[in-house]
Amino acid sequence: MSQINKNSPKHCAKQGLNLDKIFKRFFYALSTFLLSLLALAILIWFILRPSKPEFTLKEIDIYQLNLTAPHVLNSSIQVTLVTKNPNQKVGVYYDQLQAYATYRGEKITVGSSLPPFYQGHEDSNVLSASLMGSWVPVSSSFGYQVGRDQLAGKMVLGFKLTGLLRWKVGSWVSGRYRFNVDCVALLPFGPNAASGPLISKQGSQCSTSL
Repeated sequence: MSQINKNSPKHCAKQGLNLDKIFKRFFYALSTFLLSLLALAILIWFILRPSKPEFTLKEIDIYQLNLTAPHVLNSSIQVTLVTKNPNQKVGVYYDQLQAYATYRGEKITVGSSLPPFYQGHEDSNVLSASLMGSWVPVSSSFGYQVGRDQLAGKMVLGFKLTGLLRWKVGSWVSGRYRFNVDCVALLPFGPNAASGPLISKQGSQCSTSL
């Protein structure tokens, strides 16, 4: 007569306990592995210490800056910007770039989108933006300030660039960080300025904030 093996409830409970231990060990091993990867990424980040990209305003051309009504402005401005990645081992992805011009703190053009791009180690790129403003509302003192600048023979124009950047180290890519670039251009602006475009080719360093 063959012997029939029959597991007792106590034996089954012991088997369930073993499965529970295996699950816990797997969970701890997975957690340890993920934490090690995170610690390695943080360590690499602090060792490399990526520096902020550098921006320089190379040239700015004003083709139109006219008050067509007491508080309405039409403008056409071309801006050339040079950006450099100063990092030797960190690349930079640029996304959602928007550029616009300002005068005495007022936004005088609508936002212009620039295409996203990747910048390698210590690479430089030239960015060009056509900034347009059609029937843009301005303050009541705008015309007076422009007249004063024309008498003084110079105009200070601002240029702003906003967007998102991602750092790239090897195959690892960080999350997105918002950045802001502020540039200032000093242009000659005399009584004969209406005879042609205002052009400034004096390069000026821009400030970058993350």
